[in-house]
Amino acid sequence: MKKGKKIYFASDFHLGVPSYDESLIREKKVVAWLEECRKDAEEIFLAGDIFDFWFEYKRVVPRGFTRLLGKISEITDSGIPVHVFTGNHDMWIFDYLPSECGISLYRVPVEREWGGKKFFIGHGDGLGPGDHGYKFLKKIFANKACQWLFARLHPNFGIAVANRSSGYSRSVTGDSDRNFLGEEKEWLVSYCRMMLAKKHFDYFVFGHRHLPLDIDLGQGARYINLGDWIHYFTYAEFDGTELQLKKFEK
Repeated sequence: MKKGKKIYFASDFHLGVPSYDESLIREKKVVAWLEECRKDAEEIFLAGDIFDFWFEYKRVVPRGFTRLLGKISEITDSGIPVHVFTGNHDMWIFDYLPSECGISLYRVPVEREWGGKKFFIGHGDGLGPGDHGYKFLKKIFANKACQWLFARLHPNFGIAVANRSSGYSRSVTGDSDRNFLGEEKEWLVSYCRMMLAKKHFDYFVFGHRHLPLDIDLGQGARYINLGDWIHYFTYAEFDGTELQLKKFEK
């Protein structure tokens, strides 16, 4: 890392819900955060569920989000890499963001090292024990044939169905995402410890959980969950020595 530079991480903006007006307020806050980051960012990682729903038809993408996409493009055009992970809500990002916004796109966790510190970074969905229902659905959604079939739907209908499904899922889970279950029942904690048994990492950085967490895993390793930008507006910042969870207050 260059002196004075930082690595930034954020996740779970879920732009598009619960309404256009509320989403727009949140989008402007995300854009303001990105503008602050660009002043000293070496790289920026957006760890999934940027959008509450996203599907790219061959010639159609969901309307809206122009402020965010413009800001990301501005940042990548300036030479700062922006890395985007697909989440469980926006796994149908394909080539539009890479080609138009210049981002690097990932569908699985990646390993990185800065300042001698090893990072394991991803969205976090489908990792660890349990959640078998979602893991089954993820295989269906990732299936090329299923994606082709969905693309045959008219965008007005397909996107409406997907948004309704997302809203129903949220009404079922409610605020349960914000309840800490205890380390023994947190699937991502179990996953991190399983990974540590195979290989050492200093930091495991995930989203998905919607709860800001900083958990000591032992062996000099920590699990950082980035929280969300619906309730917490939290992010992580690595200065070359230490990774810290912070809250964007502006």
